[in-house]
Amino acid sequence: MAKTTPIAPATPKASRLAPLALVKNDAYLAPFEPVLRQRQARLQARLAEIKQHHGSLLNYATAHQQLGLHHSAGRGGYVYREWAPGAEGLFLVGDFNGWDRQANPLQLLDFGVWEVFLPDAEYKSRLTHGSRYKVHVVANGQGKDRLPATLRRTVQDDDTKDFAGQIWQPETPFAWTDQKFKPATAVPEPLIYEAHVGMATEEGRVGTYREFADHILPRIAAGGYNTIQLMAVQEHPYYGSFGYHVANLFAASSRFGTPEDLKYLINEAHRRDIAVLLDIVHSHAVKNEAEGLANFDGSGNLYFHKGERGNHPGWDSKLFDYGRPEVQQFLLSNLRFWLEEYHFDGFRFDGVTSMLYHHHGEGVAFVGYDNYFGPSADEDAILYLQLATTLAHEFKKGSILVAEDMSGLPGLCRPIKEGGVGFDYRLAMGIPDFWIKLLKHTPDENWPLGDLWHTLTNRRAGEKTIAYAESHDQALVGDKTLAHWLFDAAIYSHMHTADGDPGAARALALHKLIRLLTLAAGGEGYLTFIGNEFGHPEWVDFPRAGNDWSYQFARRQWSLGDNPDLKFSQMGAFDKAMVQLARQRHLLAAGPATLLKHDEENKVLAFERAGLVFIINFHVEQSLTDYRFWVTEEGKYRVVLSSDNSRFGGFDRPDEAFEYETFEHQLSLYVPSRVALVVEVGS
Repeated sequence: MAKTTPIAPATPKASRLAPLALVKNDAYLAPFEPVLRQRQARLQARLAEIKQHHGSLLNYATAHQQLGLHHSAGRGGYVYREWAPGAEGLFLVGDFNGWDRQANPLQLLDFGVWEVFLPDAEYKSRLTHGSRYKVHVVANGQGKDRLPATLRRTVQDDDTKDFAGQIWQPETPFAWTDQKFKPATAVPEPLIYEAHVGMATEEGRVGTYREFADHILPRIAAGGYNTIQLMAVQEHPYYGSFGYHVANLFAASSRFGTPEDLKYLINEAHRRDIAVLLDIVHSHAVKNEAEGLANFDGSGNLYFHKGERGNHPGWDSKLFDYGRPEVQQFLLSNLRFWLEEYHFDGFRFDGVTSMLYHHHGEGVAFVGYDNYFGPSADEDAILYLQLATTLAHEFKKGSILVAEDMSGLPGLCRPIKEGGVGFDYRLAMGIPDFWIKLLKHTPDENWPLGDLWHTLTNRRAGEKTIAYAESHDQALVGDKTLAHWLFDAAIYSHMHTADGDPGAARALALHKLIRLLTLAAGGEGYLTFIGNEFGHPEWVDFPRAGNDWSYQFARRQWSLGDNPDLKFSQMGAFDKAMVQLARQRHLLAAGPATLLKHDEENKVLAFERAGLVFIINFHVEQSLTDYRFWVTEEGKYRVVLSSDNSRFGGFDRPDEAFEYETFEHQLSLYVPSRVALVVEVGS
C-alpha cells in the first residue's frame, strides 16, 4: 500500500524565509533548518490530505468507531468490521455461535475491510453483556483464531489461560462527575506519581483499580503530587512485562477490574484535583500472534514492518509501520479513545528514542547534531509523533504529553510551528543513571559536584524536563531502589528510629539530599515511583517461573512507611515536605536554578530558584560554621526546610528559628554535614 507523502527536497524559497524559532534559539541548528522545514511541510501536506478525505484530524482518529464489534441501533443489530487486506477469509466466532468457525463469515468490502452484520432478531439474546468472541482469520491456506484489533475488553480464562474478547455493555453506563476538572488548572507544573495498579497492594496478589482509587489516591493527594502516571493499563498477556509488551491497544487490562472500575479511579483522581496520564506504548507491540496483532492477515506486513525491520533487536517485539496510513489512523484513534472514553489527561510516550531512529538508539552515542537529522532518523515515525501531539492537544486542551527520549533530540518538546515535534516535557533520563553510577562506583567523599551540577542542569533551553532520582527502571530485578543502594543490609536491620547505626544515618541523610537536589535543580517537573517516596526497600520483580511465581517483590509495603517507629516514615515525611514546598512556591515553573557557590573542597552546592536559596553540604563529616556565600538579595533569611529536622530523621542541629542576616550580599550559615537547608529572605 502507498506510503504517506515523502519528504521533498528543500527549495531555494525556503532558505529566504525568516529563521524558525527553534533555530533562532540554537544557532547550531542552522545547517539543519531545511530538514526541520521539510518535516513541517510534510506534516502540513498530510494534514491537508486528511482534511480533504476525512474533514479533520479528529474525524480521522475514529478508526475504533468504524472497526471492531459495535451495536447499531439504526441497522438493528451488531456490525463487526476488521481491516485485513491480505486475508482469504474472516469469520466471527464466539459463545454466541458455539465457536463455529464457519457460521458467520465476513464479506470483503473496499480497502481491505471485512464486514458481517448480525441482526437483533436472531442474535439479541445471544450477543449479550459478557459474551466472549474472537475472529477466525484464514490466510495462506491456514486458519487461526485471533483477537480483533480494536476490541475494548480482553479476558483470560482461568483454566486454559486463553484470551478472548468480551462484549462489555453494562445496563447503567458510568456516570462521570469530573466535568469541571481542567488539567491545565490542576497541574501548573507536574509533580508525577508513577504507579502500577497491580502491585499497589501490600498483599501478595494483583491489586485492582478500585482499591487503588480508594486506598492509594488518598496517599498520593496527601503527599502533594498532582499527577498520576499509570503503567500497564493497555492489555498485555504477560503480567511480568510491566505492561510494555502490549497486545490489545484499546483494552484496559481486565486483570485489574472492569472499564467502570478504571473510570472510577480516574474520576476520583479528578475529584481530588489530580491529573492522570496513561503510560502509552506506541513504540512497539507484543509479537504473540494468539493475543496480539503480529501477522494478523498473513501478509507479514499489516500493522508492522515486514521482515527484520519489523522486529526490535533488543525488546523481542514488533515495530509499527508508521508510514502506512492505516497504521497512523489506528494509533491516532487509540490516543483519542483513551482521552475520550476514559478521560485521561495526556500520555507518557514510552520508547520515543526507539521510534525516532532506524537504529532505535541501540548502541549509539548521540554526540553531534548529525545524529539527529541524518539518514538514521525515521521520518515516518517523526511525522506520526507530530500528528499525535497535534491530535492530543487539539482534542483535550491542556493535555500533558511526556516523551521518554534519551537521545536529546532538539525541538522534541517545542511547538511544531517553531520546528519542533510538539511534546510538552521530556524525561531527564540521565539524572537517575548518574545517581546510580555514583552510588555504585564512587565513595561519598569523592563525589564530583561539578559533574553532578552539570548533569542536573544540562538541558535544552526552552524545552521542559521531568526530573527524577529514580523510576521503575532503576528498581527492576537485578537492580535496587536508591534506598536499598544506600542502606544495603541495614534496610533490614537498622531501620528503627532509635537505632543510631552510622551507616543507616548516612543512608537516610543522602536519600533526602539526593531527592531534594533532583527536584530543586533538575527540571520543570518531578517524578517518583510508587513507594519510593518513603524509601521502599528492595527491587521490583513480577511473578514468573524464575521466582516460583512469587508476588514478594510485586507489591508495596505501605506499613513500613506508615510506622512512625521506622526510618521509612521519616523519609516519607521529608518527601511530603519538599513536594509541598515545591507546590506552594511554584518552584518548577520559576526558570532554571542559578548556581551561587560550587565548593568542591567543602562539598557544598548553593543555588537559588523561585526566591529560595538551597544549600547542600555533601561532606561526609565536616559541619560548616559561618559558611559564607554571595546571594542576590540582602536581608534576613529564615529556614523554610531543613533535612536535619528530627521529623525527617535528622538531629536538629541548625536552629530553624534563627534568622540569618546578610552583610554586603554575603549570607553566613551553619550547615552541618550531609544536610540541606532551604532559606528565604523575609519581607
